[in-house]
Amino acid sequence: MTTTTAPEQAPVLAYRLTASDRCDSCGAQAYIAAEVNGSELLFCAHHGRKYEEKLRAIATSWHDETSRLGDAS
Repeated sequence: MTTTTAPEQAPVLAYRLTASDRCDSCGAQAYIAAEVNGSELLFCAHHGRKYEEKLRAIATSWHDETSRLGDAS
């Protein structure tokens, strides 16, 4: 009797923003992406938090990777 196992799945990458993604306000590395009126706005952690309340009210999506700032890797 032959048994087969499913191939091991690679982990899904949870992060989509890279070091080349820059904050639209100051040019620092972006950790937050918000979609507003069909356009993507990128923000560093500082400016994302500064504008979060107003943006969340009108954004169709909010992608937050600021948890990466606490990673040691």
